[in-house]
Amino acid sequence: MIFKKEHLENLPETEKVIIPVYARHALKTHVPKYEMEENSMLPRTAYEIISDELILDGNSRLNLATFVSTWMEPEAKQLMMDTLDKNMIDKDEYPQTAEIENRCVNIIANLWNAPEELDAMGCSTIGSSEACMLGGMAFKWKWKEKMKKLNKPTDKPNLIMGKNVQVCWDKFCRYWEIEPRFVYCEGDRFTIDPKKAAELCDENTIGVVCIMGSTFDGSYEPVLRVSEELDKLQEEKGLDIPIHVDAASGGFIAPFLDPDLLWDFRVKRVKSINTSGHKYGLVYPGVGWIVWRDKDELAEDLIFYVDYLGGKMATFAINFSRPGSQICAQYYNFLRLGKKGYREIQQTCRDIAMYLSSEIEKMGPFKLITKGDNIPVFAWTLKEETNFSLYDMADKLREHGWLVPAYKMPANREDLIVQRIVVKNAFSYDLANMLLKDLRKNLEFFAHQKGFIKKEEGHQFRH
Repeated sequence: MIFKKEHLENLPETEKVIIPVYARHALKTHVPKYEMEENSMLPRTAYEIISDELILDGNSRLNLATFVSTWMEPEAKQLMMDTLDKNMIDKDEYPQTAEIENRCVNIIANLWNAPEELDAMGCSTIGSSEACMLGGMAFKWKWKEKMKKLNKPTDKPNLIMGKNVQVCWDKFCRYWEIEPRFVYCEGDRFTIDPKKAAELCDENTIGVVCIMGSTFDGSYEPVLRVSEELDKLQEEKGLDIPIHVDAASGGFIAPFLDPDLLWDFRVKRVKSINTSGHKYGLVYPGVGWIVWRDKDELAEDLIFYVDYLGGKMATFAINFSRPGSQICAQYYNFLRLGKKGYREIQQTCRDIAMYLSSEIEKMGPFKLITKGDNIPVFAWTLKEETNFSLYDMADKLREHGWLVPAYKMPANREDLIVQRIVVKNAFSYDLANMLLKDLRKNLEFFAHQKGFIKKEEGHQFRH
């Protein structure tokens, strides 16, 4: 946001400057906020000024709205500091960082049961949003190739998905001029309906998106059932529609806690999968990953080549310069934790989520939408008329430092307001009990507020 000159002129003088509450030899005057100071200052002074302001952000460990990792081990932090200056795109200057990225892609492809007989390929991204864009682009290019061979027009592509998708999919459709076709919520179903998804498909459908861990309620979508409906569609109409799995959260949950669940490359119609390393991959933001089951699923036009160790290396990410530190931190986690460590951490998160949800369900006015037995995320609503709304409860919890969002469910269930908790690594049973204590305290507070006017709308919450 850029402040216009007239806006700055209307601000009181104390709002235009930073006024430290302590005296330092090198800082005896006010510091302008919106333009660069003429003189320099001591490093520690600059640090203290910014650090003081950031106190108002609160404690990220109490942020139960975000899926993003808020804790890593000291050794991982040190490794990230050691590698912040390495530009990930410079694969010829930093060949070992490139090699570590390649190892991570292989590890993830194996977690997702990529077929050994095929040549799976993938890359790191700045996050799951970029990875989703890449998966969608690959679908569009492959569809265009197919339509051109059939001498058919390529100007009206569409993509099928549930209305519960993360906003990056809306962005993808708008940026790449694709018609989004949504499967809307109905009753107590807040995820994609396999049969309805197949009914929306036609020859211009580039693919179907399934979500492994909906941001609205934490549910896995039924990837296998969607695939089976698309199999029927192919038998009936000859339409061969691929699936992309947006496993932003579930990509690092299901392999460890639900190994028998068929959602990954064991489902043949699944052509690509993305995940967030900075969510349940347990890395600080921002790093994501995408893997294609076979190199043939990625159109050659989308691949660029750079010199690497005397040869050519493919690159197909959208973003260019970015630090290699998150990739090194991802590899650190893979080495440090192994499958056993990941399994223990994710199981603990799920156990705490289910403990929290069961205790919240006992608190009188609350009804669970989900209980945290897919990804460690659950949501609840009010089951009876109360003198407060969930927006009020969210505001009251914020007074204790907790960020527990309240929001409307997607269309056509915008009448339903829920609250949601995301349980992540380092959120302990002790913290869970502190949260439950504050929830009970808040219920007592509202019970004694005669004439309380409840909130009907809350802050806009983007998933």
